[in-house]
Formats: sequence, structure tokens, C-alpha cells
Amino acid sequence: MSDRNDLEERRRGKLKVIHFDKNDKTLVESEKPKETFADVGGLEEVKKKIRLNFILPLQQPEIFKAYGKEAGGSLLLYGPPGCGKTFLARAVAGEIDAHFLHIELQAILSMYVGESEHNLHDLFEKARENKPCIIFIDELDALGGSRHQMRQHHDRMLVNQLLLELDGLQTFNDQVFIIGATNTPWYLDSALRRPGRFDHLLFVPPPEEPERSTILNLKLAGKPLDKLDTAKLAKDSKHFSGADLEQVVKDAVELALERTMEVGSIQPIRQDDLKEALKRRKPTTLEWFATAKNYATFSDMNQDYQHVLDYIKAHGLKS
Repeated sequence: MSDRNDLEERRRGKLKVIHFDKNDKTLVESEKPKETFADVGGLEEVKKKIRLNFILPLQQPEIFKAYGKEAGGSLLLYGPPGCGKTFLARAVAGEIDAHFLHIELQAILSMYVGESEHNLHDLFEKARENKPCIIFIDELDALGGSRHQMRQHHDRMLVNQLLLELDGLQTFNDQVFIIGATNTPWYLDSALRRPGRFDHLLFVPPPEEPERSTILNLKLAGKPLDKLDTAKLAKDSKHFSGADLEQVVKDAVELALERTMEVGSIQPIRQDDLKEALKRRKPTTLEWFATAKNYATFSDMNQDYQHVLDYIKAHGLKS
């Protein structure tokens, strides 16, 4: 009964329930995000390509129809973890005022044979009923990994079902947009990268210095603060992801809390707290770039990951 009451409450709010599994255990919701590209710092080339392929076909359909291009399609966001791929996907939905359906693997998998494929198909069907809609598949490599590496038949069948749904983009999915995100695109099944499926591959890099300053200010907002120079901290946090910076702020908060417990009164977060927190952390993106560089250098016949090599060269990264 409580589940049904919760469902009714959600219907009154901003969230719109569009799927239950057979046991009413997995709730998948769509919403209309308020974030737009104005909230996404930097990434101008990424946003430019998304505008051309996703946003403008909706805003100026007559121009794109002349070229045989309709609103809809798919793209794959890849890059180091913690760099805002999910936030960027939400911003795309906000730009086109679309429903946003965030799918994770646990919302699809079932212990019963054939039900995982049914769940996946049902989610795509529900998205088609709520157009315009963005289906965001997080950690796509977990769902669409290489079938050659899979030992279980039902895992391969789930990849096959995903391929069928993506092929439906050509006929049934106008104004349905599929955005996948992965940290390891080289593990994806090669069929997913075929033209007409995830044929737009966009690299989402770590935040640049001005963006890092903005992230720090956002994460520090509302907390007791001493006079801080976040611009200096941003300069000293080269290659840090947004998630890394969030953890730095959490570490600095703990240092301030320790002083608070010692003196018995609220102590502000100081510049030294953040500097000390930075010293204790290394950017998690470095390990990712080391791995990505190997794939881009030795296994990238189509030069899909050239942007990674360009970034490594431009930012002086060494493996």
C-alpha cells in the first residue's frame, strides 16, 4: 500500500512514473530537468555537436528535413569518471524540454529468462509514449559489453535486444534520443558503434581551471568559510575531476569539524584546510588517461579516441 501511496505522491510532483517491473519492485521515473547548457561550464565543442545533432532538428525541423534528417538519434559520452556526463545528459533534456529517463542496469536485470529483454523493450516503449524523451543509459559497457567476452547466453541476448531497440530509432523513435555514458568505450560491443546506433562519440574531459573554481565555490556554498582563494585552489588542482573536487571539500570539512570539536564553537573552513585536503588526494583521472592512451595508441584503427591523445598532449600528461 505504501508503494502505491508513494506512486500517487510522485504523480502530483515533478516526477512522472512510467514503468514498474512485474513485482512492483523496480521503479523507473522520468522527469523534466531544469538544467540547461547555461549551467554547463566549458565543453563548448561538445555542446556545439549536441546542438547540431539533437537540439536544432527539433527547433528548425524544416531545414533538417530538407537534408533527410529528423529529430532523434543517439550519442555516446565517454571520459574519466566523475566529470559530469550525467549532468550533461540532463542539460540536453533541459535544452529541449524533454522527459529524462535515467536507466541503470539494476532496473533492467531479472533472474527470469527473457524478462531482462522484456524490461528493456518496455522502457523504450514507454519512452516512445512520452516524446520528446531522452533515454540515458549510464555505464553502458555493463549493459552493452562485447558479446565475444560473455560466457552467459542471457547476457548476449540482452545486448541483442539493445541493438534491436537502437535499430528502432530509424522507424519508431522520432523525438526519442538515446544518450549512453561509459568510462570504458573500448569494452563496448562493436555492433553498438555501427552507423545508425551510437555513431556520435563525444569525449567529456576533466574540468578546466575556471570550471574547477566554479565547482569549488558551489560545493563550499552554505558552509562556514574563512576568506578563501578558490582561484588559487583551482590552479593547484590540475586534472582533478568534479567528483575529486567534491571529495576535497569533504576532507576540508572534516578538518574544520575536528577544530570545532576541540574548541567547542563553529570553526570556518580555511584555505589551509583545502590546501591540506588537496595534498592528500591525487586526481583519479590520471589512471584513466594512462589506460585510455594505450587503447588510443595501439588499438584505435578508426581514430575514435584521437581527442584523448590531443588532450594528453595539450595538458602535458605523462603516462
